[in-house]
Amino acid sequence: MKKPVIGITPDYNSGDQETDGSREPTLFLRARYMQAIEAMGGIPLILPVTASKEIKSSLLSKIQGVLLTGSGPDIDPALYGETQQFRFKKMSKERAASEIALAQMALEANLPVMGICGGLQIINVALGGSLYQDIASQITGSLDHRQKTVATEPSHGVSITPGTRLHAILKTDRLQVNSSHHQATKTVAPDLIVDAKAEDGVIEGLESPKHQFVIGVQWHPEFLYARDEPSRKIFLAFLQEAAR
Repeated sequence: MKKPVIGITPDYNSGDQETDGSREPTLFLRARYMQAIEAMGGIPLILPVTASKEIKSSLLSKIQGVLLTGSGPDIDPALYGETQQFRFKKMSKERAASEIALAQMALEANLPVMGICGGLQIINVALGGSLYQDIASQITGSLDHRQKTVATEPSHGVSITPGTRLHAILKTDRLQVNSSHHQATKTVAPDLIVDAKAEDGVIEGLESPKHQFVIGVQWHPEFLYARDEPSRKIFLAFLQEAAR
């Protein structure tokens, strides 16, 4: 299999916060995302945060897949038609606009797309879905989705929906996953279907039956893949589609 080039979205500090003693705009990314892509047979390429449609189009013509990563800050609720109801740090306008446009363009081009945590949420919002702004405040009886243990260990179970692509990849109805989020899918975008749920009913996975490969997971397989076979299967399925 020829190694596919995978564009990976970084986090972005627009300069309103100090980073290493400077207020310069800064791109940064957890190395685990790149390490997972490389270990599973891909070539990782960090993408820029840009408002230029021309640049995004040029980049998408040169890569074989897009990995939308997680983020500490959350998507501005205004981007899915709501006002902010709870206190949380919002993703920079630059990153949010860049990633939503990138996701939409990648899907229009039918490129394989994988979303992790906030990346799943970007896919859903980009296609017209919405989010719970705070799970604990809005979903009665919910689990603690911000685990207190290390992210390399699972913290709760998820059920995998039979008949979905994720189920075909994993070949199991149940999975143990890690968890580091306080928001989750509320309204599922029209082009997406649910393929995984937590024990409390919180949506943990989305996919598109209308595109070549679009899978988003709310957990973090980049922390688990080294010794977790299901995490490796998800990355491998993504990379195999990108290699085509």
